[in-house]
Amino acid sequence: MIDNIILRVRDLTKIFTLGNIFSRIKIVAVNKVSFDINQGEVFTLAGESGSGKTTVARIILGFHEPTSGKIEYMGKDITKLGKNDRKLIRREMQAIFQNPFESFNPLRKVSNYLYETLQNFNLIKGEMDEIVDNALKAVGLSLEEVKDKYPGEFSGGQLQRISVARALITSPNLLIADEPVSMIDASLRMSIINLFKELKEKKGVSIIYITHDLATAYYVSDRIAIMFRGEIVEEGSIEKVLMDPKHPYTMVLKESIPEADPKKRWAKQISILTTEEEEFLLKGCKFAKRCPYKMEKCEKEEVPTLDIDGRKVKCFLYV
Repeated sequence: MIDNIILRVRDLTKIFTLGNIFSRIKIVAVNKVSFDINQGEVFTLAGESGSGKTTVARIILGFHEPTSGKIEYMGKDITKLGKNDRKLIRREMQAIFQNPFESFNPLRKVSNYLYETLQNFNLIKGEMDEIVDNALKAVGLSLEEVKDKYPGEFSGGQLQRISVARALITSPNLLIADEPVSMIDASLRMSIINLFKELKEKKGVSIIYITHDLATAYYVSDRIAIMFRGEIVEEGSIEKVLMDPKHPYTMVLKESIPEADPKKRWAKQISILTTEEEEFLLKGCKFAKRCPYKMEKCEKEEVPTLDIDGRKVKCFLYV
């Protein structure tokens, strides 16, 4: 059997120390997270604020050093690579961030960013023009439309498309998209989501899609991992996890939208929004204090991850 996995994350852990010299507390922002990314799939990390999904992405991209764990890209442990080797990996692993206006200096032409991405490839100007134009055409724009313009001359949706084009210039195998549509007008969100589907289907690009929005996740994803307080509590195919959730937290998330439909919005606001130290510090299930199925051992004992009906679930209900 051919190994189709391009990224392996194993027991990834990140501990932050909060407070001052008089009072410090260690928060496990990411706790023993493991998952695989297959070639040509969209894998979603979903959860509310404080779940740890963005921290996972920043560790993969090299913006944070992990406290422990391993990340393998195409068989190489990238957590042990030197600066130069890491730079080469970054050509194949590109990021798209939440706010497109923060990705561009308002006083610089956006085309400068596109050309700078190619500056280490020793290309002549004509070759650069062609590559940049092809990347922009892949997102429904062209070099002629973008040339000599500043960020303020574009809408949020257009600027996010340019961000995607910039990421595509190096022909990456993996895109990491962190809440890429949350700052965009609702009428334009699906154009970006559809673009991700096209990149997967036509170019075989793998995408880690990070979101709190289960509706868009259901529409674009092949598989999904639900995170809460730094841990993956449920992982599996998008159909199984969202249409028949097993973990109580996933059930709560699903109840917040009428159905897994990308055109529907949240039916009510989830109350799990603030980072609560007490939940992070629980030895057992971080969701225990909110869970309607809580047992005595839930708060005290480490919860095993079980294989249930073709998905992984971290819950004592199924022991």
